[in-house]
Parts: sequence; C-alpha cells; structure tokens
Amino acid sequence: MTTEERTRRWRLVLGGGDADGLGAQEGTEVPLTLEDRRMDAALAGLYDPRDGERRGGLGGSAPRVARWLADLREFFPTDVVRVMQADAIERLNLQQLLFEPEMLDGVEPDVHLVATLVSLRGVMPPSARDAARSVVRRVVDDLTRRLEEPTRAAVTGSLSRAQRTRRPKAAEIDWPGTIRANLRTYRPELGTLVPERLIGHGRRRRSLRDVVLCVDQSGSMAGSVVYAGVFGAVLASLPALSTRVVAFDTAVADLTEHLSDPVELLYGLQLGGGTDINRALAYCQGVIERPEQTVLVLLSDLFEGGNEREMLARARALRESGVLVVALLALSDDGAPSFDHGVARALAALDIPAFACTPAHFPGLLAAALRGDDPGAWAGDQGLVVRGSGVG
Repeated sequence: MTTEERTRRWRLVLGGGDADGLGAQEGTEVPLTLEDRRMDAALAGLYDPRDGERRGGLGGSAPRVARWLADLREFFPTDVVRVMQADAIERLNLQQLLFEPEMLDGVEPDVHLVATLVSLRGVMPPSARDAARSVVRRVVDDLTRRLEEPTRAAVTGSLSRAQRTRRPKAAEIDWPGTIRANLRTYRPELGTLVPERLIGHGRRRRSLRDVVLCVDQSGSMAGSVVYAGVFGAVLASLPALSTRVVAFDTAVADLTEHLSDPVELLYGLQLGGGTDINRALAYCQGVIERPEQTVLVLLSDLFEGGNEREMLARARALRESGVLVVALLALSDDGAPSFDHGVARALAALDIPAFACTPAHFPGLLAAALRGDDPGAWAGDQGLVVRGSGVG
C-alpha cells in the first residue's frame, strides 16, 4: 500500500478538519475522489466529531436519511451497514424517522431493526404500518428459511432415537428392523426365523414431547425474543412436539395461538417494561400436564423484579416434578450478555444450567434436551460457558 493510499484511508477513518491532524501536518488537505467524498459524508452523518464528542448530524429529514441509508448500502458490506443503522437509531434518536415508509424501504432489515419496529408499533402512524410489517416479514421469512431445516432435522432425529424400544407391543413392532436384527436366527427346517430381539417404536401419542418457551420480553432481551418467536413457530410445525410460547414482563401472555404465523406472534409482544420471572414460572406450572415429558426453556437475563425467593422455589418445584429446565441468558450472536450472576448460581445449584446460546446452536441444544441429555454438559462440549456451574 502506498503512503498516499494509507493517508487517504486514515483520512476517511478520522474525519476531516482539525480532527484528523493530517491536513495540518502536511499543509494541505488529503485529496479525495467524488466517491471518497460521498463515503466521507455518509460516515460524518453518524460519526462527525464535535466538541470532543462523537455525534452525528443527519437532521430530521426522512428523505435525507433515506439517501444516507442508500449510500451506506452502496459503500459498505451488509454486516457493517447493520452496525451503522443500529448506531444511528441509538445515537441520533431516529426512532421517529422509522415511521416514514420512504426510510423503511431503504433500511437493511435485521433482527434488531425488527425488535425496534415491534416495540414502536403502538405509536406508529397508519401510513407506515404496512411498510414496517413488510420489513418484519422479510426478516422472519429469512430466519425461518435458515433455521427451519436444521431445527427439524435435529429434533426429529433426537425423538426417533429416544423412542426406539426393544420391548414394543405387537402394533408397534418395526418388522423390517426386527428381521434385519434377527437374520442369524433363521431356521431352515421351519422356513422362518425366530426373533430373539424385537425392534420397534413407541406408540405415537398426540405428541412425544412438550416444549415450553418462556420468553422475557423486557427491552434488554429484544433481539433474543425475535429469534425465540421464529423458533417457536418452527417447533409448532413439528407434529411430534406440543409447543407453547409464553411471554412475560410484569404480566404474562400466552402467545401459543399465534404460532402458525411468527409475525403475528411478534406483534403480540410488548417489548420493554419490567420483569417478573416468578409470575411467568407460576403460569408455566399451571399449564404443564406431563412434567417428565416437558422441556422448559427460560429465556431471560435473570434480573428478577418480582419475588426472587419464590421464583427459585418454583424453579426447584418444576425441576423436582421432572421438567427439564434450561435458562438461556441470550439467544443471539451478540456475544456475552449482561445477567444476574447470583440467580444463575442459584439455578445451577438446582441442576438448571444457565448459558447464552447462538441461534445456530439452539437446534442442537433442544435435541440434547429431548434425548434427556444434560444440557449443561452439552453446552460445555460446544464451548459455551455455563454460568454458575463451573462448566466452560
């Protein structure tokens, strides 16, 4: 890389004027092409340094912001665009501009944008609602395409192995499998084989396992909630599972009836507010009918705003009844979450592991739980740090 190219790049990183120090050092401005100046303006709109602070200057014009978003998409990779969009919404208070259909048409859809749109739906004007729902639908459809097949394969494979039995009833015998397992017992004089081992599958009931996703919809969990909604809809499409999604803040909402459409499920959420895990677990206790066949995933950062002592007592009761309980601190790719370490340790003492999980890992986690494996040990094998249990 030439000195001129290196200087040009530093100029774009540092910004112009006295802030970069480059012009003062050389006595002249660093030459920028027209495309460089457009890129520089896009960066300055968000990261313009003034008065020693990093703050931008997009102003309040929706068309101007829409053009700025278009420039971002032209100059930067998609992952960078998403980061800059998130910075703009947080640093420049652009929530109000998300009400403009023109701006929504220009954004790069992602999970965090969906969470923002869902949280703002109550104050969004009618003119922007269709565009916002379209953005949410695009992200949900994309996530479903990427997550559905791995989840379906992991869950159905796990259940098939869990249901194989060597003592099937007559109607449950897998005859091809039984014949293959007993070929050596063929009796020529009888013209048949004598089965020493019967291979079969357990009788199919209305479902083989029950799954309850208990989702904390407080503001800090917004991105994780979007993934949980998509996974809930995918799981609900599997006949072998009976899936329920329960969302909570200081109140509890059972969203199971919306599982046929994850967008409707997300629009049934009330993102933000406090947290009452105790109340949510009390509701789950009331709807769980087959404890020993149930996996309960508590998706929460564990910052309890209700009665912590009662919450831990309920968690103990659920575990002792036979429910396999897992506490997910986050369901996202965002890295280590902030969570209540004391509650995580208390849950670990109840044989309830607590760890963060990426969407890519979630199908494997659920498959392990449905097989009856130790979720904490599984997480440790995957390199996920299990909080409070010493596994990592």
